[in-house]
Amino acid sequence: MRKNIVAGNWKMNNDLAETQELLSDLKAQLVKEPEAEVMVAPAFTNLYETFRALKDTPIKVAAQNMHQAENGAFTGEVSAKMLKSIGINTVILGHSERRAHFGETNEILAEKVNAALENEMRIIFCFGEELEDRKNEKHFDLVAKQLKESLYQVSKENWENIVLAYEPVWAIGTGETASPEQAQEMHAFVRKDIAEKFDDKIAQNVSILYGGSVKPANAKEIFAKEDVDGGLIGGASLKAVDFIEIVNAF
Repeated sequence: MRKNIVAGNWKMNNDLAETQELLSDLKAQLVKEPEAEVMVAPAFTNLYETFRALKDTPIKVAAQNMHQAENGAFTGEVSAKMLKSIGINTVILGHSERRAHFGETNEILAEKVNAALENEMRIIFCFGEELEDRKNEKHFDLVAKQLKESLYQVSKENWENIVLAYEPVWAIGTGETASPEQAQEMHAFVRKDIAEKFDDKIAQNVSILYGGSVKPANAKEIFAKEDVDGGLIGGASLKAVDFIEIVNAF
């Protein structure tokens, strides 16, 4: 049975002191055992501090990215082995900002997916369309291509280590949000596509998160949809009270 998951992507925000303050606020706000699995993804510089601060709580820690090579002359990059050495076993791959600003292609992401799985890491794999793709009614085709070229080389056995996150790019940081019906429509499409490529068991067991301006005010309605299993939360995850309210939407 698939899990409900709420993951907070802090992006390039919060220095050490700000991270410590947010972690303290999160622990204060989390007054009951969450119904969903909860994760946060701080900046690389604060990963170990976050892991240390949250190790006795239900909140897990993820990295925002990793390089596909095990080691080598890749200045500024971080490997799966490095992440695992500080207790980090989950990584976000394919975020739209990585695709747009850092040139991550489907082929590069396939390499990253393979490297993460070879190192027994769990992956939150992001995908989604630009506004132009949706206006031209090419959003289903684009998403199918992203999944096929970056993810469908994965063996059936490794799907237990995959979480998907649908992020309509036009709804990230814009204040715009896909309607719950639009989110459900895409999530159902993805589940059907996976069933056709692999099998229905994998399709029904994989968690698919929605990522696109989820807020306390709309989380419950979005999460109530049959094929929406939680959220990848951006801006709202930087305020503990808002993030925990979203977590408690289940």
